Amino acid sequence: MTTLSNHVPDPRLITAYAEHRDGPLHRINPWTKVGVVGALVLAVTVVDSLAVLAGLYAVTLAVYGIAGLPYRRLGAWYTLPSLFLVSVAGPLAFLEPGTPVGGVLTTPVGDLSVTWEGAALFGELTCRSLTVVTFALAATMTTRYADIAYLLGRLLPRPIDQIALLTYRFTFVMLETLEELVKAVLARGATLTEFWTNRRTYARILGMTLLTAIERSERLVVSMDARGYDGDVTLYGDVPRPPRREVLAVVACYVGVVGYALAVSGVVSL
Repeated sequence: MTTLSNHVPDPRLITAYAEHRDGPLHRINPWTKVGVVGALVLAVTVVDSLAVLAGLYAVTLAVYGIAGLPYRRLGAWYTLPSLFLVSVAGPLAFLEPGTPVGGVLTTPVGDLSVTWEGAALFGELTCRSLTVVTFALAATMTTRYADIAYLLGRLLPRPIDQIALLTYRFTFVMLETLEELVKAVLARGATLTEFWTNRRTYARILGMTLLTAIERSERLVVSMDARGYDGDVTLYGDVPRPPRREVLAVVACYVGVVGYALAVSGVVSL
């Protein structure tokens, strides 16, 4: 209860894995990882087969494990994607027409039932979401912060790149402030039940915590200006071009996705 990293990706832990580990994925060029992320996003967009999507997710999980990253932590970090799936994809399992899986549930708004088509759609959305989330976490946890800053500076226009970098930096300040609040509340004997009973009081406390985090962030900006920050973080890093074999691998990923899409649409035959 004293840490948010049990359910939310902790940037401190992500940075620690990126800076102090040396797995197979750490040695891959960051540009290659960006290319693979784009290929994955394209793949989960055009693929509409549950079996193929499940295969992509299985391969992504295997890559995550080969990189030496913890599966237990990944399962805890699935909390946020799971909330999205339950709130968005969950109702689709009931609303999708088709053959009911079991009995019909009678509700005040009408009869509801989970159909095989709805269950398949829920599975497809689950595989799509978790595939991208898993590989994005794996790529972030195996890429040094200086390289990420350089890539963002080259991929995003000004000043969006600096906003993204500073937002990432201020996330550390926000997490530390929130954890200090949780520890202080628990030290005074508070419980989750008391929190919901006195939610207005805790809402005011949370508001003051956010103001404190903003003040600390402003002091951080002042200290950065004093150290010569001129609006460009990318000057402190450099990422070379990826080797030829990695470029060919990324190109093969895109060719495979495009070829699959054309084959499914009937433009070409396998």
